[in-house]
Amino acid sequence: MITTQANILATAVGPHIFWITSRAAGIAALLLSSLSICIGLLMGGGMFTARGSRRADLRITHEALSLATLAALLVHGLSLIGDGYLHPSLGEVAIPFLSSYKTFWTSMGIVAFWMLAILGLSYYARTHIGVQRWRALHRFTALAWILGLAHSLGEGTDAGQAWFLAMTAIVTVPAIGLLSFRLASERRRSATSQAPLARRRHASRKLAAPAIHQPDWRDHGLA
Repeated sequence: MITTQANILATAVGPHIFWITSRAAGIAALLLSSLSICIGLLMGGGMFTARGSRRADLRITHEALSLATLAALLVHGLSLIGDGYLHPSLGEVAIPFLSSYKTFWTSMGIVAFWMLAILGLSYYARTHIGVQRWRALHRFTALAWILGLAHSLGEGTDAGQAWFLAMTAIVTVPAIGLLSFRLASERRRSATSQAPLARRRHASRKLAAPAIHQPDWRDHGLA
């Protein structure tokens, strides 16, 4: 009985195994990347004040989630090559705007992958790039994540399913909240740091302003 059921399941799943694998890997990548974004924002935005080994553990977790995301994305894209329905080429899953299947959303996902790959792996070259320059570039990781999220909602097979939307909301709403808080905090810090400079500039303009000569009408015989 069990053997028969297994054979039926294998027969039903067999032709779609690559498609199912791609879907599962895509969902895993969305979950992993969302968790990675949350941890990165907590560490970089000053919202998490842990020091020493606890902060090091967070950094290791963030790194592991980032690498796992890239691995899941590779499986997500490459497994489609074996799909009997789409049967895309390697170029179509790696180069934006080459695929004819939902070109816009597919290309958005490809761009998001390359951005995540380049920005994520640049961590290991940050000493050559320059730490400050690397931190400035690393901010674009959030943009890559947003592109990936849009790709999953715009093209994903399960995008219209209630369970998928609920699961996506659980992992993405906290990340979006942390990102919004981070941007608002940086805007406030920027305004605070610029206020004293603006006051100094205003004071220097007042000191440098030339005195206005008041004419003495007696010089013209009008007094």
